[in-house]
Amino acid sequence: MRRDLIERLLRGLYSAMLYLLVPITLYHLIWRGFRHPAYFLRWHERYASYHDAPSGIELGRRTVWLHAVSVGEVNAAAPVVNALRRARPDLRLLVTTITPTGSDRVNTLWGGEIEHVYLPYDLPGAVGRFLAHFKPGVALIMETELWPNLLFGCRDRGIPLYILNARLSERSLRGYRALAPLVSRALRTVTRVAAQSEADAARFVRLGAHPEQVVQSGNLKFDVPLPDGIEAFAAECRHHHGGRPVWIAASTHEDEEAAVLSMHRRLRERNPGLLLLWAPRHPERFRVVAELSRMAGMKVSTRSRAVWPDADVDVFVVDTLGELMKFYACAEVAFVGGSLQPVGGHNLLEPAATGTAIVTGPHLHNFAEIRRLFVEAGAVQIGNDADAVGRAVGGLLDQPEQRERMVEAGYELVASGRGALARTMAMIEPVLPPVPMAGGRSPESGVKG
Repeated sequence: MRRDLIERLLRGLYSAMLYLLVPITLYHLIWRGFRHPAYFLRWHERYASYHDAPSGIELGRRTVWLHAVSVGEVNAAAPVVNALRRARPDLRLLVTTITPTGSDRVNTLWGGEIEHVYLPYDLPGAVGRFLAHFKPGVALIMETELWPNLLFGCRDRGIPLYILNARLSERSLRGYRALAPLVSRALRTVTRVAAQSEADAARFVRLGAHPEQVVQSGNLKFDVPLPDGIEAFAAECRHHHGGRPVWIAASTHEDEEAAVLSMHRRLRERNPGLLLLWAPRHPERFRVVAELSRMAGMKVSTRSRAVWPDADVDVFVVDTLGELMKFYACAEVAFVGGSLQPVGGHNLLEPAATGTAIVTGPHLHNFAEIRRLFVEAGAVQIGNDADAVGRAVGGLLDQPEQRERMVEAGYELVASGRGALARTMAMIEPVLPPVPMAGGRSPESGVKG
């Protein structure tokens, strides 16, 4: 009884704080909208105000809902979604994201074949309306989305909830400290936490999960397949740019852009024909990096306008979504951004899977276990600053044998890490809605689903 009272008190204080911050959420949407106009759209989904009738009624609880924050989480979730579509075509699949780029990635991967909406803010009313509208039978949350009202809402409605590909860095663990009494209680409502590594599993237990809730399932990103036609894509790219040496700056952030331009300028002093493929992390930076490159005196073209880099282009901006892995395959060396600034790094597995030698900066706290594996395997070079990263890129461009050793190490590492998908599917299969009997009747209820 006392525990219930404490939970209600903590939830009440947390929810009151969120309601006071509602004007800030509106300001955030407007501010982001000036940089990315998609943030001006679909506000009703952010607050779970739906214009149509509750859509889960006619399907009973046959909806499997998966939440993935943005592009990286959608990519990690793709093997799970595709496996569910193959094994259980009778299920209704709903994928939620928070960012427009995540929404675009969902549309690119599956079009209208699955449903998509934005996840509402963690306001108790919005969470309740979302769950009442879609009536999920199972909730699958990718990586680290520990929204207390959402977790409690699933528990209160009897919805089994799994955190898949779960990761929790030391930095994130410290960030939850202020809300630890509430978050720990919410975390204990989760059916299972499927952690990427032993270290992640231990941190979830430190945050408040019961040890029996947490399993180590591995990293789903090891199981992401190569895009179809990637070899032909890379060959076409080489044909257009004339077979020049190529490096790619991928998933870069605003504060890294000047460093990328400086690196490219110095690298071209040694190799005047060098081509830079540049794929900023956020779409609002596409136009900016193209203009910065032109102001630096470089000839620039973009994927959306020119399709392919010509033989005289210095910088080719990849201003499309969903093609990064294909462009990794077009480069000899990849600098993976989010690592020169304390962002925490981005996915190293994708360039490794495509056969690209990898260089990063020192800030990889969001991928600590992956960093450890890559360093031990000799599959990455880490520079302590932009100058060191530039030297590493130049050295690898000049040393094909060293580059090949790194590529082979990366291939082996990716191959050895596969298997998380099979373990994940085996874990969630028992809680999926039962397969309908002939005539669309549920074997449990005898009612049409």
